[in-house]
Amino acid sequence: MSSRSTVAPVALAIGMLLISMVSYQCGASLAKHLFPQVGAQGATAYRLGLSALILLLWRRPWRRSGSGRDWRALWGYGLAMGAMNLVFYMSLRTIPLGIAVALEFTGPLALALFGSRRLLDFVWIALVVAGLALLLPLRGQMQALDPVGVLYALAAGAGWALYIVLGRKAGAAYGGDAVTLGTSIGALLAIPFGVAHAGSALLSPALLPYALGVAVLSSALPYSLEMVALTRLPARTFSTLLSLEPAVAAVAGVALLGERLSVLQWLAIVAIIVAAAGTALSVSRPTLTEPLAN
Repeated sequence: MSSRSTVAPVALAIGMLLISMVSYQCGASLAKHLFPQVGAQGATAYRLGLSALILLLWRRPWRRSGSGRDWRALWGYGLAMGAMNLVFYMSLRTIPLGIAVALEFTGPLALALFGSRRLLDFVWIALVVAGLALLLPLRGQMQALDPVGVLYALAAGAGWALYIVLGRKAGAAYGGDAVTLGTSIGALLAIPFGVAHAGSALLSPALLPYALGVAVLSSALPYSLEMVALTRLPARTFSTLLSLEPAVAAVAGVALLGERLSVLQWLAIVAIIVAAAGTALSVSRPTLTEPLAN
């Protein structure tokens, strides 16, 4: 009975994480269509600014006391979120969505490596590395990738790692309000960049439906679901499960942006999915070194 009571919340957390990844990549595809009008900076401002507004009106976190909580973790989480989103959208200006997410995934992958304790963990991580090696154009084609875009994507990976670590701390201290407050802090970072780049174009009524779609699909919904997963899964498990993200992004790029993938890149997607599935199956066994958060 105790085993079933442990598996149920883990299964729920994994399901929410999968939904959040699909939502996130659909939102990223939609955001890329806004780049010609407001740029990557403006799309980021739309995403975080409108998401913060939606979450603030829904959650109304000011009704709950904030005394004795970890403000440093919250601000670190929010600033990491804002910076991660900004540099990730900057990378999408010049490199494909699937490749950008694969490069960004180096952050969670590093967390998974540092937190691993069992031989089986390294098997799944090795499979992810093999998948990423196939997914990225490393065989004589790297010159086709914009180096600045690659650097932006790698910077987003560092922000993603900080988002995971600090998000667990913020979630433990603030519960469901962590996403609302963190998104608001991230918006404070992103909006000045958007205004400086796009100016009055951000106020165009014709762009508002697209901006709302980006805000809901890319931030409000996935970050709320991810916070549930962050507080119920060990950081190592959460990070390794995110290996599905490049695969989801690649499929979204093909379906929504018309990007094409080679046979080797599809094989990479299969390898990444197998690694993520293996990690998910191993979660049901309780881990002594990393207990689940309550």
